[in-house]
Amino acid sequence: MKKIALFLILSFFICSIAYAHPPSDIKITYDSGTKILKAVIMHNVSDVKKHFINKIDIGLNGKEIISHTISQQDNNVSQTVSYLIPDAKSGDALSVEGYCSLSGSLTKEIKVSK
Repeated sequence: MKKIALFLILSFFICSIAYAHPPSDIKITYDSGTKILKAVIMHNVSDVKKHFINKIDIGLNGKEIISHTISQQDNNVSQTVSYLIPDAKSGDALSVEGYCSLSGSLTKEIKVSK
């Protein structure tokens, strides 16, 4: 009986991990005039309260400058965020890393232009 219960628990755990996945893409824009970075993190889910983008880290030239924790995703397809980044200048690298609440992360980077 114990072996069957253990098998069922492990099977459930493995199946739930199979549904977990990192973000599929991150679309980043930065407006040098307003100093606003916008990121749309693509992450298809069926329940935004159980499986969602739960954390976003923003980097400037390889150094983390913002860490944002989120309690649920905007919608079933994506999470959109905007941040004021006043220190970014032409040639700098801005990165966005999105974390899935269940498993995995994805990082994308852009170069700031005039």
